[in-house]
Amino acid sequence: MLRRLFALPLIAVLWSVLGPAQVSAVPALAVHSARYADGLAVEVVGDPSTAATVVVLVPGVDTTAANFDRGLGGVQRRAPAWQARQLAARAATLRPAAAGRVAVVAWLGYHPPRGLRLAAVREDSAATGAAALLRFLRDVPAPRIVLVGHSYGSTVIGRAAARLDAGLGGRVTDVVALGSPGMGAGRAADLHTTARVWAGTAAGDWTRRLPGARLLGAGHGTHPTDPAFGALRLPVGGVTGHDGYFVPGTESLDALAALAIGDLDAAARHDH
Repeated sequence: MLRRLFALPLIAVLWSVLGPAQVSAVPALAVHSARYADGLAVEVVGDPSTAATVVVLVPGVDTTAANFDRGLGGVQRRAPAWQARQLAARAATLRPAAAGRVAVVAWLGYHPPRGLRLAAVREDSAATGAAALLRFLRDVPAPRIVLVGHSYGSTVIGRAAARLDAGLGGRVTDVVALGSPGMGAGRAADLHTTARVWAGTAAGDWTRRLPGARLLGAGHGTHPTDPAFGALRLPVGGVTGHDGYFVPGTESLDALAALAIGDLDAAARHDH
């Protein structure tokens, strides 16, 4: 633990020398499924223009337009487009009468870091992603928005959190961190949002081994699942590894679907 913590300042210094001088802006995306030549992508399941709730999934490290549909390494459960379809289908199963009232969007509107390198422990990409996410959300017409960040995607949401209330009129009611290395904050209160903050990390998720610290610009702060952080606990029973949160039959998928249809009690229910 101490060895990993002491490595953070060195990583920060190296980044100041080797990192990019500036981060280019990422354009906002229209609310329809598309794959873009510059490596961005969006998958829309349902109709955001008529939905009462739009759930936006923000993926993390190593996600690209090339693996957006098939998953990193060809592993389907890692594919954001597939994850969006699983969540939409489960929400429709939980409440068939609400069919059409929930839309799910997998949003790759930024360029995540590649691999566990310097950029992954910095928040430069997260800051750029947060600005792009806020622009995108302003074009989402739904009265209720739920944000779900997986891995570094939760860091993106953490960087955007303080501007959600003013910029979106309180329409973002819930933010969820799955397998998160940190949201760039020490406590949920430090995110400065009135949205409910949820967090879940599987027992076998490698992000649990990361130091929950932030030092000299490296690291992402307290793990959101740490009781000291103060997030609501999202059930993760049945989840295997770092990429299994949207697999059918897992508590996490059920909880996310319950959250999408507004059943907060079911979202927080623990069976184990």
